[in-house]
Amino acid sequence: MEIVNKKAKFDYFIESEIEAGIVLSGTEIKSLRKGSADLKDTYIRIKNKEAYIINMYIAKYEEGNIFNHDERRERKLLLHKKEIQKLENLSKVEGYTLIPIRCYLKKNLVKISVGVCKGKKNYDKRESIKMRDLKRLER
Repeated sequence: MEIVNKKAKFDYFIESEIEAGIVLSGTEIKSLRKGSADLKDTYIRIKNKEAYIINMYIAKYEEGNIFNHDERRERKLLLHKKEIQKLENLSKVEGYTLIPIRCYLKKNLVKISVGVCKGKKNYDKRESIKMRDLKRLER
């Protein structure tokens, strides 16, 4: 199971990455193991010295009962204090934002790869499209 934010590499320059755990309920983990989640239009916000992932979609678990989860709720990320402080300082720099790059299982735990990213301009995106097309022609 690996969910990738495909738009992240197209829309942003990824400066650095940090691995973080995520707090999930029982039905959320079951739904993630099936691969029914999406990282499109998600970002990470730091408030009250805690990191939260905003707008991450995890589909409802069909076999779940009344305790099923909300699909787009804020979920807390598990990071050390120093890592949160570092991410907060980097995100305050002009033009930088925190974006989840991918979500994966590691020893039965769900991990999120958090990228410190800088937005691309339109001419940078055109360059990415050009390089992608050249790779496709070489095959």
